[in-house]
Amino acid sequence: MALIPLQVIAQSFKTSGLSAADVVPNGWESDFKTGDLNKDGIADLAIIATPCNKENMRTRDDGYVYNFNQPVLAIYWGEKNGNYKLYKQYDNVIPARPDEFMCIDSSLEIAKNGSLRIILDYFASAGSWTQPRTTHVFSYRNGDFYLIGKDVTELERTTGKTVVTSENYLTNKCIVTTQRPNHKPVVKRSRLPKANLKPLGFNLEEYEE
Repeated sequence: MALIPLQVIAQSFKTSGLSAADVVPNGWESDFKTGDLNKDGIADLAIIATPCNKENMRTRDDGYVYNFNQPVLAIYWGEKNGNYKLYKQYDNVIPARPDEFMCIDSSLEIAKNGSLRIILDYFASAGSWTQPRTTHVFSYRNGDFYLIGKDVTELERTTGKTVVTSENYLTNKCIVTTQRPNHKPVVKRSRLPKANLKPLGFNLEEYEE
């Protein structure tokens, strides 16, 4: 089924608030995490929220609702008074669900070292034997968030074979680990070409292509 182009988001995150509930527009589904992203000793806030624009939603015969709106990422700096202040809103980073057969679940993690991890879980109800998960790792440095690593896990649902590809853009190293049921893992290492770190703001799905 061909989808109409995504409509322009009419609402935006609020510029400040005391919690994720304070800043996310009403009705948007959201996932959020707190942690010290800029290493100033104060917990910051990262949110992925999906709009509820009805023009980009479809209802199945059994009542299930598909939401094809593109999720929005927002990052807030924590302040000493407990308030969160908007650093930046990213409208085109998290991919939208492409059709009724492919689901993309997005979530967040903030590591103890302050790195921001954006996780995309793909599940196809038809046309695919694999179930991939991609984790993009960003670090705040020199006034912006930069992609410093990416982990891709592909699970073959029929065989149980798992392939994990881990790329580190700070060390330019790549490690591919293949694990089959009842077998020892096979590990291959290689070097990545040197390149400038990429700032947060690009569509993560386009980057994977």
